[in-house]
Amino acid sequence: MFKIRLVKSMIGCTPKQRDTLKALGLRRIRQEKSFEERPSVQGMIEKVKHLVEVTKS
Repeated sequence: MFKIRLVKSMIGCTPKQRDTLKALGLRRIRQEKSFEERPSVQGMIEKVKHLVEVTKS
């Protein structure tokens, strides 16, 4: 399981990065979501790694 937390604002991001964050369900700073370890989720994390904080649980 991954815990993903949005730590930086979406202001100034590309539209693709915003869509990725929406797909992850992250809309507000300090919002957290949990996900299973899947290649699709890992790819999304890689696209927005400068905006999120990832912890394994």
